[in-house]
Amino acid sequence: MDRIVECIPNFSEGCDEKVIDAITAAIEAVDGVQLLDADPGQATNRTVVTFAGTPEGVEEAAFQAIKTASELIDMSKQTGEHPRQGATDVCPFCPVSGVTMDECVALSRKVGARVGEELGIPVFLYEYSASKPERKLLPDIRVGEYEALPNKLGKPEWAPDFGPNQFNDTVKRTGATVMGAREFLIAYNINLNTRDKKYASDIAMEVRETGRLQRGPSPTQFYSHGEIMRDDDGKALKKEGKFQFLKGVGWYIEEYGVAQLSFNLNNYKVTSIHDVFDECARLATKRGLRVTGSELVGLVPLDAILASGRHYLEKQHRSTGVPEEEIVHIAVKSLGLDELGPFDPAKKIIEYRLRETPPLVGMNIRDFVNEVSTDSMAPGGGSVAALSGALGAGLATMVANLTAGKKQMFDRFDDMLALADKGQEIKDSLLRAVDEDTDAFNKIIDASRLPKKSDEEKAERKAAMERANQNATRVPLRTAELCYAALKLAKGAAVQGNPASITDAGVAALSARSGFEGAMLNVKINLPSVEDEAFKADIGKKMADLYSDFGALYAETINIVSRAM
Repeated sequence: MDRIVECIPNFSEGCDEKVIDAITAAIEAVDGVQLLDADPGQATNRTVVTFAGTPEGVEEAAFQAIKTASELIDMSKQTGEHPRQGATDVCPFCPVSGVTMDECVALSRKVGARVGEELGIPVFLYEYSASKPERKLLPDIRVGEYEALPNKLGKPEWAPDFGPNQFNDTVKRTGATVMGAREFLIAYNINLNTRDKKYASDIAMEVRETGRLQRGPSPTQFYSHGEIMRDDDGKALKKEGKFQFLKGVGWYIEEYGVAQLSFNLNNYKVTSIHDVFDECARLATKRGLRVTGSELVGLVPLDAILASGRHYLEKQHRSTGVPEEEIVHIAVKSLGLDELGPFDPAKKIIEYRLRETPPLVGMNIRDFVNEVSTDSMAPGGGSVAALSGALGAGLATMVANLTAGKKQMFDRFDDMLALADKGQEIKDSLLRAVDEDTDAFNKIIDASRLPKKSDEEKAERKAAMERANQNATRVPLRTAELCYAALKLAKGAAVQGNPASITDAGVAALSARSGFEGAMLNVKINLPSVEDEAFKADIGKKMADLYSDFGALYAETINIVSRAM
């Protein structure tokens, strides 16, 4: 799944399991989404539900969940400790991967319009979707909660963005909903080697965005022990915190027997997990304390973990051009995410929760080759070509990493690091192409099996065949382009790589060539089935350019390898 949106609606029901189950069932019934969590609270009488999937799937699942909640939750009878003003109190959409914030804003407005029109529920937009500056923050919209709606609705300044501006019988039951797009929120705790909550609070106030009161010199190393500083009028002075978009407190967790710094990272792209961890570790050491580890509460986006892994690899002066799994492992160990319990990336990283292992790439080598050797038409030459290219990119990356690790070749470190990073990207793209090629073939088979009795069916089948044939041409062409990129890596490895690995650079070039030639054969065999002449002309020109560029680069690379030997 390349495009992922997360949705975290909060429902004003935390006690009735039948209601909660009905809401989550409505979400799970939608294709393209996966329910990730449902966390009910009896005292708050509120359930936080988390699901994610394609933008289209999330759009439909959010509407169905809100619709179900509006039918089963009566706000005129609802009570609870948590602030609320609607059966679906708030419904944020967060971009996770392959989706922009602007797209999530559009998504929130589309769902909001539908909720207002079809369900008759007032919808207020907030955060990045806010139509007015004064509506950006949730507490500002929710002021007075549900009980204030009879007086608020009907006033021009409180006209909702969608739905009725009146407290009618429907709104009496459903209340109002706040909807919008926001950054992914990461709940993150850092563990200290103390049970004393005030020490955790002391550090949390130093780093959180709202900061703390200024204090004078302390008789101890703890900042919080100093006297509060005041201006000439006796007003306490404030000290700004270290990080933007960071909320934090200190507390003691009896279950673990440690004090924790508890944070919400409201924009991890500005304030990262590792920056917060490193600064808290520094402040803890300054105070005679020690950070022993940390924990992520709930799910985390993959790029947040990869950023931390790369950060610590760079601090160790090691190559970041290593497999994704190794980068995740370094992040987990560096942050101590497994101190209080196992950290399973498959369960904690949102993309991994939604990822389906490709059937071919997920095989071991013997099973894959066995599958190729059977009488089934796929996987065939296109998939094997993609695998050949992936092996070439992997070998070139190996040479780069071996070179970067040599002290006597330190002057080449930056170049080899860049080559290794690019090599991992190309290798992973070619591995995906192994299954993409087989999928493209299967789509041709599916289209050929469509009914063709009526003229309408014949037209639909013809259009489907054209789409499938064009796709079956584009996929191997993309493989060929990636193999060309892998050959560039092989040349770089041959020119600057460790001389002891020159034959590996040569084999990388040979593998890239095998993948390239195999992919181009698949383009040639599929192109005649395409009817669109403009499409065929465009592909033909790209093929000619690729052949010319690849041939010259391959000859140059092999000459370099031969001379070095």
